Amino acid sequence: MCSRSRNKRCAQIALLFCCFVYIAACDRERREYSSTPLPETGPIAVTQSTLQPGAWSPPASDPRAHEYEENAYHINQGERLFRWFNCNGCHGAGGGNIGPALMDDEWRYGGSMEQIHATIMDGRPNGMPSFRGKIPDQQVWELAAYVRSLSGNVPKAAAPSRSDTMADIPPPSQTEKQPPKTEPEPQH
Repeated sequence: MCSRSRNKRCAQIALLFCCFVYIAACDRERREYSSTPLPETGPIAVTQSTLQPGAWSPPASDPRAHEYEENAYHINQGERLFRWFNCNGCHGAGGGNIGPALMDDEWRYGGSMEQIHATIMDGRPNGMPSFRGKIPDQQVWELAAYVRSLSGNVPKAAAPSRSDTMADIPPPSQTEKQPPKTEPEPQH
């Protein structure tokens, strides 16, 4: 009995010694709460766009616009990219959701190929991010062509006659043409 209690006591002492060594070896992080101040650089200028809904000016005509807009392959590729880049997340398959609808004649920043291209590249205030440097220019033109096809503004021969996904909207070749209004209506 005596040796059993003696072994138990030795084990307790050894455990206590290990705990003491562990605590003594622990080097806590030292935090200095009063460090040297960072150099003053002044306020950072935030660039804000002068672009406002309804106050857009049409960009210069680009010959590539017709090349993409009148080509069924490019429009089909634009549809694929529209899904891949999750444009549906904001534009709800073109019918609008968080972002504006793309199937009607209401275009806040213009509905020409060049204007749609500029919107994708530069983004727009209050939600549309800029994709400049993130998407190759050819793919932006294809997206613009598909977006125009959603409102029936591409030649019927170029518009795809069916979608490769489940139909929740009519195919672009069956969409009634809705050209963008020339003068935006005042917003209330």
